[in-house]
Amino acid sequence: MKLRQLGSWAVIVVLSLPAWAAERPGAISGYVRDAAGIPQMGAVVEIIGTAARTFTVFTDGAGFYSAAELLPGIYTVKVSAPSFLPALREKVGLHPGTSIHLNVTLNTLLNAMRTGPLRGTADDDDWKWTLRSVANRPVLRVLDDPASSAEKQDRDMTGSLSFLAGSAAEGYGSGSDMSTGFSVERSIFSASRVGLKGNLGYGDSLPVAVLRGTYSRRLADGSGPAMAVTVRRFAPSDPNLHNASLQSLALSAVDDVAIDDFVELKFGSELQTIQFLGRVTAFRPHGSVDLHLSPNTVVGYDYATSLPSTRDDKSFDSAPADQSEADPRVSVANFVTRIERAHHQELNVSRRIGKNNVEVAAFSDRVDNTALLGTGEVTAASGFLLPDVYSGTFTYTGDSLSARGLRVVLQRKLSSDLTATLDFAYGGVLDLSKPDVELQAAPQWITTQRRQALAAKLSGTLHRTHTQWIASYRWVNGSALTPVDMFNASPGQTDPFLNLFIRQHIPTLGFLPAHMEALIDLRNLLAQGYVPVMGQDGQTVYLVQSARSVRGGVTITF
Repeated sequence: MKLRQLGSWAVIVVLSLPAWAAERPGAISGYVRDAAGIPQMGAVVEIIGTAARTFTVFTDGAGFYSAAELLPGIYTVKVSAPSFLPALREKVGLHPGTSIHLNVTLNTLLNAMRTGPLRGTADDDDWKWTLRSVANRPVLRVLDDPASSAEKQDRDMTGSLSFLAGSAAEGYGSGSDMSTGFSVERSIFSASRVGLKGNLGYGDSLPVAVLRGTYSRRLADGSGPAMAVTVRRFAPSDPNLHNASLQSLALSAVDDVAIDDFVELKFGSELQTIQFLGRVTAFRPHGSVDLHLSPNTVVGYDYATSLPSTRDDKSFDSAPADQSEADPRVSVANFVTRIERAHHQELNVSRRIGKNNVEVAAFSDRVDNTALLGTGEVTAASGFLLPDVYSGTFTYTGDSLSARGLRVVLQRKLSSDLTATLDFAYGGVLDLSKPDVELQAAPQWITTQRRQALAAKLSGTLHRTHTQWIASYRWVNGSALTPVDMFNASPGQTDPFLNLFIRQHIPTLGFLPAHMEALIDLRNLLAQGYVPVMGQDGQTVYLVQSARSVRGGVTITF
């Protein structure tokens, strides 16, 4: 009888553990400063819960506040002080038994009327580039436009319109030389957002169209699932392709989960179906695991099946639906479609040391049906080339790439408006083992070679003119048809050779709600890394890892 009672109590205790764990209280704390970085004593901090629970605390002499014993859930933090405009932070997710550090900057009416964001010397200790964390990822990432990310989440509805000219010169299917893009996002049910993005290309050939619908939601436990559907169409004008258009449909889903501020999981997948000279299907899973060993040290594992995009680094969120850097990457062999299939695994360690951030990574890559790039006048008559009439480039199928390598990244913030990054990589590339060959025979002489690459990148902001810029140069110790460490998604990620990106604010009339910017993206300005081969018509064409290109345009954000 006693054993039966003991067993009943054990069952009750076990069943009550999940409920007890879910109710473990947490805390929200941080500092309140003005735009110059001066702590504000006596500021009123109201923490409003979803169940109409409100907690009020006050800042001390150092501007610090702390609210403990908070139940898990979604909170709104409101901060007010005499002579300042109130500040509001919405959708702050608190996990069971965790603490959130939330700093708040108060602005006066005069500061709010200024066009550019202000930064003081106090921001040097909190300069918005940190190790991997739940709120800011990937490691060492610099948020070049703090207003665009924070304000965008605070508004119920946002939209933008972009006009771009110039091809990305990334091979067949990369997009038109002239395009118009649009984006509309709206918040629904307070914690969800739906979006519609589109891009229409036009120029000397047939149009290119891309349409993307998205849905994302931030749950009470802090996770953020998202889904997207992308449809695109690219119609070539080369008569040798028999007017075959490239059509693709992609379904993607991603999610991120944090466990006790120690483990962060990000995972997702994309299913692509491509109709082009036949039908091809590709399944592309991806994921990452980050272990926060200390506030300054993170160990991570990444798995990817597609090349990373530079969109975040260049703040292309204001020019959405520019799908030139997206999959699918296709080529042909004997008029049969080949889709590039990649597998990338990486183990990395990141650590912050004072004002320096260091990352060391070891990676393993395997790419089949590699879609390589060339430049020059060619046709698709032979069945192994895909010409792109917009940029004068072409895509062809290379050998499989299988290599392991090492990467070391060092980033330092030289000032509040200037960041320097060094990136060293050692790994495998595809290259011609025999010079002066004919173009049709070139794939037979493509082999894997070991190369080293050293990249330097400077990025910053000119606050007088509100100009954001990124300048980089990547050197390789020999010829190569593919970049060294082609899956590099760290802050050291750069395009090969000399590149320049500029994002310039354009003043608008005060009564207009729009925010206008001019963009210019220059790649491989010196046209380096061109490997000459003999074309079918006796003309010289070039195999390259990055073709020289110039792109620019105007974006309008509402």
